[in-house]
Amino acid sequence: MHSTPHPDTAVAQLATLVRELPPSCGPVRLVGVDGHAGSGKSTFAGRLAQALGGAPVLHLDDLATHQEFFGWTDRFRRQVLDPFARGEVARYDPYDWHLRDFGDARALEPAPVVLIEGVGAGRRALRPSLALLVWMELDAEASWGRGRRRDGIGLSAFWDDWTAAEMCHFAEDPSRPFADTLVRQVQEGYEWLLGPDSTPRADRFLTHRDDLTPPH
Repeated sequence: MHSTPHPDTAVAQLATLVRELPPSCGPVRLVGVDGHAGSGKSTFAGRLAQALGGAPVLHLDDLATHQEFFGWTDRFRRQVLDPFARGEVARYDPYDWHLRDFGDARALEPAPVVLIEGVGAGRRALRPSLALLVWMELDAEASWGRGRRRDGIGLSAFWDDWTAAEMCHFAEDPSRPFADTLVRQVQEGYEWLLGPDSTPRADRFLTHRDDLTPPH
């Protein structure tokens, strides 16, 4: 008789893996959670953060703007990566999508693990600073359909602009080919597989950990 895995087993396994990874940016293990808009990045990152005992999550929606959906790289490095590399508190200016302006600076502690969630979290400018890159395994059309249904018809024009920009971004700077782990939402919870670029980071741990075998 076989027991049914708990729905959060995959999340717990990844949390165990992350804890064993070496720091990647100063004292911090930065974990990127990337995928198409609407693929479930925020929800998964929240679950993983909870499994990690309340790890901070930085949402890239707070760095993107109406004028620059993907033009936040320099600000991210200056406000987040550089302070973390020195072991200091990061302070970034969150963008208010309603006021179309930046708000008061938010502090982000250099915790043992910090999750970076959003489209472009695995872009080439960030990858050298990541301990692990997770890709949400849901295709673009399905992801965008979920996002449009979630946000309603009132944001249809925004979604038209976003999807065009996202297609250009991933065409020039893809993340999935460099992912250590592919995460897919299933009926109850998640399942994960080794990603296309697992060898440099995740695979060297998984090959020695029977309890971290990816679910099949």
